Amino acid sequence: MIFSRQRSGAGRHTPGRHAANGQAPAAGRDGANAPAASDAQAKGPGEGPFDVTEVPDDGLPRLDLGALLIPAVDGVELRVQAAPGGQVQQIMLVDGDSSLHVGAFAAPRTEGVWDEIRAEITQSLAADGGRATETDGPYGPQLHAQLPNGAHLRYVGIDGPRWFVRAVFQGAAALDPEASPRLALVLGGLVIVRGDQAMPVREPLPLRLPKEMMAHMEANPQQAGGETPRG
Repeated sequence: MIFSRQRSGAGRHTPGRHAANGQAPAAGRDGANAPAASDAQAKGPGEGPFDVTEVPDDGLPRLDLGALLIPAVDGVELRVQAAPGGQVQQIMLVDGDSSLHVGAFAAPRTEGVWDEIRAEITQSLAADGGRATETDGPYGPQLHAQLPNGAHLRYVGIDGPRWFVRAVFQGAAALDPEASPRLALVLGGLVIVRGDQAMPVREPLPLRLPKEMMAHMEANPQQAGGETPRG
């Protein structure tokens, strides 16, 4: 795993900048190597992410980050940026020249939010000199975005029971969904622990480092570094 403390000054178009309000996402943080599951198959539409009430018996080990249980897949590096108290701000998974930023947010009980968020992302990108094209993907409508600096992102939104997952692909997987089946496996195997507490719509679900990771970060403050990658 790689650990990194929260830093200020992330770029405008890092995958996560508009996380809570549905605009262009921000960048990743630290990482960690968890038990590997190399033989699992990528999830298809409707097979995942999963609510905690429907966790599949798929043999995937998962890292408990509070509201998100992240599948550990052989060859995928997990990077998590956290505040000094252990609260996780952003999560990035890396597979070669592709990366995936994931976030989970509170959503209404009776309707999804992805339609509205897609429109906001498109408007935000256009205002900043970028552009977004809507296409059909494994989870329905998705956005292919080109930033003013020429970089590409692919936004995927998944509405669940009182939660919403936003996934942003960078690198080769931004242009070709089949470029990283291992990242697709991670996304399809996510488990969301929404909890029963009332939360404002689009507020990030609480994420935290496991105790052993917190202890490692506190014992190795020299590892708390690294700029958030720009989009």
